[in-house]
Amino acid sequence: MYKEDTIAAVATPVGEGGVAIVRISGPQAERIAREIFARSGGRNGSLRSHTLHHGIIREPKSGEALDEVLLTLMRKPHSYTGEDVVEVHCHGGPYLVREVLRLILSLGARHAEQGEFTKRGFLNGRLDLAQAEGVLDLIRARTDKGMRLALAQVRGELSKWVGELREELVDILVQVEAAIDFPEEEIELLHREELTAKVETLKKKISGLIATYDWGRLFREGVRICIAGRPNVGKSSLLNALLGEERAIVTPVPGTTRDFIEETVNLGGLPVVLWDTAGICEGRDEVERMGVDFSLKKLKEAQGVVVVLDGSFPITPQDASILVEAREKKGVVVINKIDLHQKLDTKEVTCVAPDKEIISVSAKEGRGLDDLKQALNRLFLGTQSEPSIVVTNLRHKAALERSEKNLTEAHKALGMGLPPEMVAVDLQETQHDLEEIIGIVTNNDILERIFSQFCIGK
Repeated sequence: MYKEDTIAAVATPVGEGGVAIVRISGPQAERIAREIFARSGGRNGSLRSHTLHHGIIREPKSGEALDEVLLTLMRKPHSYTGEDVVEVHCHGGPYLVREVLRLILSLGARHAEQGEFTKRGFLNGRLDLAQAEGVLDLIRARTDKGMRLALAQVRGELSKWVGELREELVDILVQVEAAIDFPEEEIELLHREELTAKVETLKKKISGLIATYDWGRLFREGVRICIAGRPNVGKSSLLNALLGEERAIVTPVPGTTRDFIEETVNLGGLPVVLWDTAGICEGRDEVERMGVDFSLKKLKEAQGVVVVLDGSFPITPQDASILVEAREKKGVVVINKIDLHQKLDTKEVTCVAPDKEIISVSAKEGRGLDDLKQALNRLFLGTQSEPSIVVTNLRHKAALERSEKNLTEAHKALGMGLPPEMVAVDLQETQHDLEEIIGIVTNNDILERIFSQFCIGK
């Protein structure tokens, strides 16, 4: 458990804003609120829980007002942390917010650590560990699809599924342990074939859940795609067209882009980080050569590539070289400038890059952009429908893979007619792995690693 002291922190982002929230949680939260808060109209007495109260924050000794605020008290256990929680909604000037927090800390609260509010919610049973991790994913979500996946996890959909798997496992384990505890009753796994079939069914369900990870990870982490090509083929124009704004400088002069530009775009719910890189060519000076080297480096680091060719010119040796460089990457070939007279032979492109889909666009006029977005979506997500339950967290995937391996060993032990004690060991390990996902069993290292990723006020 944890030391039952009172913690406080700013729950809203750092910076100037209209409103900021300072959160207090713990046994002294209500006492601190009473000392610093005076309700409007001179009304004193008990603060009603889960109600917004209007008044001022003041220095307890001098009575000097700091700010006009709204304050809410949420008494335990019906709060985010499961403790008494107070939230002060003050004006969002950085100095003012610091002063309100300073006042609260001076009255006995301690500054919260990263993720400590959510950690207390977990330790008090307000949410399980998978739900707590879903909160972090919800904060970090970059698209509507990523947000929905995170919200499903916060609502406990993954936890419910894992809980059902655990119940199936426990039913199997009970039969195995009965054979161990009552050998004289000749239980000795009389239904070995039936148990083997149940283990196999459970293993398939877990394997299916593991298979959703690559799909879910894309929505959680996004995809890094490098826009590559020789100078002046329209890479920066394509970036601007995909973003719908002038983010990169575009001129007719080759080599305008010397560094790389990184921007994120939403492609049908898939967060894609686009890297617009310097044109790949023989550098004419040291700076240009450094830019080309950096472009090749980003191309190797990217998970995907969009090779841009100029449709108004025949394919060049530089184009072919870039296509060869991108051969091992998932990606598409974009023939840009279709608004001009076309001189590029697509058959030559196919000969160099036979596995790449070719999309024709005009970045200048915005033609073909939907086709490009759909092609990238298909390339990374495939055509499969969305699974009902999706694993997005590497920790969950690792635990499921361990449980799958242990079930495989249990299946073998049953098939070989080994003693029930040996079967039970593998099943117990599987149970431990499933319980670790939702936090029935935990260790402090895992908890510290998870909650240290949160911001201070959450």
